[in-house]
Amino acid sequence: MKCFMFPGQPLLRAAEPADDRDYQAIRTLALAHTGLDIHDFSWQREPSSDSVALQVYGTAISLYRTRLLLREGPRPEMIAEHSMGIYAALAASGSLSEGDALEVTFRIGACIARMAETGDYALGCMVGLPAEPLLAIAENNGVFLANYNTSRHFLLSGERQGIESAVAEALQSGAFSAKVFPCDAPLHTPLMESSAGSLREILSGYRYAELTIPLMNHIDQDLLTASEVGDFLLRELILPVYWDKSYLALRAAGITKCTEVGVGDSLKKYNRWIESEAAR
Repeated sequence: MKCFMFPGQPLLRAAEPADDRDYQAIRTLALAHTGLDIHDFSWQREPSSDSVALQVYGTAISLYRTRLLLREGPRPEMIAEHSMGIYAALAASGSLSEGDALEVTFRIGACIARMAETGDYALGCMVGLPAEPLLAIAENNGVFLANYNTSRHFLLSGERQGIESAVAEALQSGAFSAKVFPCDAPLHTPLMESSAGSLREILSGYRYAELTIPLMNHIDQDLLTASEVGDFLLRELILPVYWDKSYLALRAAGITKCTEVGVGDSLKKYNRWIESEAAR
């Protein structure tokens, strides 16, 4: 059984894909629904943040690569998603149109980007420590464990000062690597509750069709139904991403081949790590 995996926001632009008909179609859709020209990262309307541009770009490239994969071979038996990869995943599953997936990516991104006007936020990428000591470090520094990617790879999210002190504490505690990255908002933490009203208003404006390909969510590893999508899209911005549990649940469901559909290969790397630990 085959699964398409949709990664979240890329940290950087990747090498440009081939300038073919499908790429131009997605480029046109992105421009119409978001105002961003993904080819040169220029805004044709009022500009938004770099993070929002990367979010739109990530969704657009995932949609483009979905088109190519479906043209080359059969549909997958299941879909999985990580963080903001959910919007492209919903399009691949038939729940949203490509245009709506791009539009909601942009609108949600622009909404949460406004949090940067009143706060200074960052991410801490932690490698080498297990969850238990990292949870203690997060609590010590007033930040949150946002992404459980593997048993030794995590993202912390919160106010920059707390993230920087958490990174320093993690390195002192034996982390292999701990780095700080800027972000607009503390995604996948309770701090997102302050924007819940605006986010709910955006999400309620879309119609979510029944999914034609089963989509496993990254919170509790259940398969989403159309009636659950709107609530999930709000919950997933506030609650952590559990990729490690999601991958193990995919394997338990009979998935034997996972194809990453987006920018980069981060999910593939996490999967190899999870596999190596399961084999011990």
